Amino acid sequence: MFAKFRHPYLLLTLTTLFWSGNMVIGRAIRDDVPPLSLAFWRWAIALALTLPLALPHLRTQWPQLRRGWRAVVALGLLGVAGYNTLAYIALQYTAATNAVLLNSFIPIATIALSWAFLEKHLSGVEWLGVLISLLGVTSIVARGELATLAALSLNVGDLWMLAAVVVWALYTIGLQWRPAGVHPMLMLAAFTSVGLLALAPAYAWEITQGRLIHLNATSLAGIAYTGLLPGFVGYVFYNRAVGEVGASKASLFIHLMPVFGTALSAIFLGEVPQHYHFIGIALIFSGIFLTTSRKPH
Repeated sequence: MFAKFRHPYLLLTLTTLFWSGNMVIGRAIRDDVPPLSLAFWRWAIALALTLPLALPHLRTQWPQLRRGWRAVVALGLLGVAGYNTLAYIALQYTAATNAVLLNSFIPIATIALSWAFLEKHLSGVEWLGVLISLLGVTSIVARGELATLAALSLNVGDLWMLAAVVVWALYTIGLQWRPAGVHPMLMLAAFTSVGLLALAPAYAWEITQGRLIHLNATSLAGIAYTGLLPGFVGYVFYNRAVGEVGASKASLFIHLMPVFGTALSAIFLGEVPQHYHFIGIALIFSGIFLTTSRKPH
């Protein structure tokens, strides 16, 4: 499946596009779909799509999956139950500008954790690429004005987003320890099952608090989108790409989210891109090129 999409950098670019749409949807339907409800049904849809492709491999690969159960549980809690739930909660309280800026620190957090736990290092040119890319992100969210950054202040939503950043960085480096020899679809099904088991009681608690989904065409379409592309396809692409290029380089593509956010806003919301968008986009692509073009020795 997805045989035509083999290049890891293409997979990462498409994943970032899907996840940018996820942020837009999560913010747009926040009044109709509570965060834990969105997280639960997103992954329920993803699991329903994954199981037909995963079950044929279960009988032969169950021993490998069982031996690596600790990693499966940890990665399911971090990548499925953790990051998106925290991000959806954050989007209930914080402005999109703050969320995008904080989310763009994922590459820095991933690189730092890779250095601390995996003893992996970037070259000087690769570090320069990371910093240039981060500068491009800052240019977009600050709208080309330093005063905009100075005016930003942390609120409870920003703290939730910072927690999400750390969780995703841990998930990305944790993929190093996923069980070997397990088909990607079976792996995703295992992660998703763990995440749903963790989300179920939280979702039930949210219902008892009177926070229910308001069913309408917009909310149903939003939930379907989050399950199909960011949840199912995005994770298949991301997990495969991380296995090929490593956690540090893969996480850098998170910096593309403001780029796609700008494009999606122009297409669907009629917002006209400004000069700072183009400057930021140029810096982001330059930084990614510097970091990914270096050939391993």
